[in-house]
Amino acid sequence: MHCPPHPSVDAFLEQEERWRPEFEALRAIVLPSGLKEEIKWGKPTYTLDGNNVVLMHGFKDYAALLFMKGALMKDEERVLVQQTENVQSARQLRFTSVDEIKRMDNMLKAYVDEAIAIERSGEKIVKKTTADFPVAEEFQARLDGDPALKAAFEALTPGRQRGYLLFFSSAKQAKTREARIDKCVPQIMAGKGLDD
Repeated sequence: MHCPPHPSVDAFLEQEERWRPEFEALRAIVLPSGLKEEIKWGKPTYTLDGNNVVLMHGFKDYAALLFMKGALMKDEERVLVQQTENVQSARQLRFTSVDEIKRMDNMLKAYVDEAIAIERSGEKIVKKTTADFPVAEEFQARLDGDPALKAAFEALTPGRQRGYLLFFSSAKQAKTREARIDKCVPQIMAGKGLDD
């Protein structure tokens, strides 16, 4: 069951300058799978019953096919890439040329089929909870000493909490962690996330 190309993706490709040939080659592989094509987050996205399965996106040095539940895939060819250590479920296949995509044609079709099978199975990624993320000692001390800040932080959504925890703990020096915390306390008190 081949789903038709979506006009919004046609428009996206017309505007794409850097990776258009690569995206067109990837689209030719994904569309026959039966996934529904649409634009989400400004990127060509392929869904099954409303659930995101595969997404195409481009970066400075590569174009990528992102498998939303890639962490569950077997990846027998060992080609899937975890973008950062904090990405829990998605995995990328990266490309720098159409020739590279063509050489991987059969493997790509198999990976898309596997991603669809995983989505159909209903299998879920067991994600780390906020409690699994490290809390910078400077922030913990601030929480322990300021009940209002602690209450405001605990009232944030788990995603916003994790965003702050990652931002604070990623600084190597205590001075930088403290400066980040000082800067973010007003946002936390206002119930906002790091990027709000």
